[in-house]
Amino acid sequence: MKTQLTLPSPAKLNLFLHINGRLPNGYHELQTLFHFLDYGDELSFALQENDSIDLTCNIKELEDKDNLIIKAINALKRYLDDDFPYRGLKIHLHKVLPMGGGVGGGSSNAATTLLALNVLWQLNLPQQQLIDIGNKLGADVPIFIKGQSAIAEGTGEIFTPYQVPEKYYLVLTPSTHVNTALLFSSEDLPRNTAKLDNDSIVYQGITPDFCNDFETLVYKRYPAVAKALDWLLEYAPARMTGTGACVFAEFENEKQAQEVYNLLPVELSGFVAKGSNISSTHLKLNELIR
Repeated sequence: MKTQLTLPSPAKLNLFLHINGRLPNGYHELQTLFHFLDYGDELSFALQENDSIDLTCNIKELEDKDNLIIKAINALKRYLDDDFPYRGLKIHLHKVLPMGGGVGGGSSNAATTLLALNVLWQLNLPQQQLIDIGNKLGADVPIFIKGQSAIAEGTGEIFTPYQVPEKYYLVLTPSTHVNTALLFSSEDLPRNTAKLDNDSIVYQGITPDFCNDFETLVYKRYPAVAKALDWLLEYAPARMTGTGACVFAEFENEKQAQEVYNLLPVELSGFVAKGSNISSTHLKLNELIR
């Protein structure tokens, strides 16, 4: 029986993000291509004899009950029988991903927590049950539980696996927080992008055939995002991920990505990472199972 576990909690990119319409319940129908990066946070878990859940983090303000890690644990406990003899946990989060940047940092943390506790608490819950729990925590949590690049449809809960050529990415991280709720409520948001046939999608990088329907609106409202995108476009085709604020460009190799990164002006920040069709969380778990 494992008593401790350390797992990566990776970033994701939306290689495209189309809004196909608005549903009667007010939610939006989306189509997006999720792809993982080999860069992200790290979560360490250790069982303890009492039932206390203790979270520490290199960023102190994240050590509170509103952290998605704590919310994921509470959601899992509610799902289990009241008399389930779960053990307490000491958890440490090493946070490097930007918060609210469109790279899935909090959602990745929540999913990694559910996957880790499925092992440490010896739950043996099937993946779909973890996805059902994760879906209540946030729209991006299920893809991190799924753990493989995929086209997502509906409100983001219907997945079709999709193999993406694994390239290198330069991701810029503007220091601004985009209000997703305001974007979804805006009359200026495009909501009628034609739905693509999944079988006919051939993703060949950042081309006009695919777009992020939030990008134009965010560009107009958030100068920091506009500045980062304009700078990156001088060197390569670029796009925003999620609802922002992060933007990215794709490169054939690490050397090309690093050369552009080295030109970053001091007022911009970012990182270079390789794309991966399998989440690093799942790669690590698969190593441990062998």
